[in-house]
Amino acid sequence: MNKVSEILGDKGHEVLRIDADAPVLEAVKRMVEANIGSLLVTKGGEITGIVTERDYLRRVALEGPTDEEVTVEEIMSSPLIVVTPETAIDECMALMTDRRIRHVPVVDGGEVMGIVSIGDVVKFKSKQQSFEIKYLTDYITSG
Repeated sequence: MNKVSEILGDKGHEVLRIDADAPVLEAVKRMVEANIGSLLVTKGGEITGIVTERDYLRRVALEGPTDEEVTVEEIMSSPLIVVTPETAIDECMALMTDRRIRHVPVVDGGEVMGIVSIGDVVKFKSKQQSFEIKYLTDYITSG
């Protein structure tokens, strides 16, 4: 059984954060610059939620362009849905599908170890299947 920790081993543990009181446009700018789809939101040093590109798009679609006074806290998703490094990748994928989320923080003992995206999960599963196909093909053709 493959675990979420294997995905983090491949992609790394970097987690970008933004203050809950920061303007939404700052969050969007940081996500674009880092080529990522989410930021953890903090207030007083504590993680209070997650803001994603989808949160921003929902806000724009429903209420029109965001002005500079709208804060991250106003559009973030909270409470956080999290997994642990020991969570099975299939379980993580099912959780993301069932809850219709694309990013999930990986938390171990209260410490954020990283964020896994649905793209990370699909990439891992694809590599795993390619390996299995190659192994079976080699086994069949060598015998």
